[in-house]
Amino acid sequence: MAPIRIVLADDHAVVRAGLRLLLDASDEFEVVAEAGDADAALQAVFAHKPDILVLDLNMPGKRTSLEALPLVSDRNAGTGVVVLTMQEDPAYARRAMRAGARAYVLKEAADTDLVEAIRQCAAGQTYLTPSVGAKLAAAPAEEESGRPGALSDREYDVLRMIALGHTNAEIASELYLSIRTVETHRSHVQQKLGLSSRAELVRWALDHGLLEAR
Repeated sequence: MAPIRIVLADDHAVVRAGLRLLLDASDEFEVVAEAGDADAALQAVFAHKPDILVLDLNMPGKRTSLEALPLVSDRNAGTGVVVLTMQEDPAYARRAMRAGARAYVLKEAADTDLVEAIRQCAAGQTYLTPSVGAKLAAAPAEEESGRPGALSDREYDVLRMIALGHTNAEIASELYLSIRTVETHRSHVQQKLGLSSRAELVRWALDHGLLEAR
């Protein structure tokens, strides 16, 4: 069988080296690229189209890992994302899975959990480090943070950029989407919020703090 092709993304070279050593020990895996921030991880995914992206949840750079996650799904649906993190809070796991991750693994358990997470993810399944899974099951359902209309993270990104005055083409370029996909997201936003004009979208964004500095 062909090996599972993997991109490793972590801002610490020593961590990437350790993960690569772990994965290179088996012919089952092939590390095709490494990245030190979320944007570089996206470029590696788009260039190599791997089966799996192992993505550190907290990396410096222009774009956060959570912001990068939906872009992987939008552009490379065949790439499963395994989030690797020190964050044991179930809220982080919920956000990561909602944004498109298929697996959530704690760094402290990487030596025992990462290989299995990659196997499950490559097979189209999901995986959570057991301690996180138990906390997630016991945690109350997370509210939508006051977001009327239940917009998705990607719809919020598009809405924010519309309100900031960007054209559909500019939004498509920034978010690595097609113009048609941006138009579809905008249509969904308008339907969910019951708004029909750019002015109404801008007012809604202002009222809900979307234009504040991030």
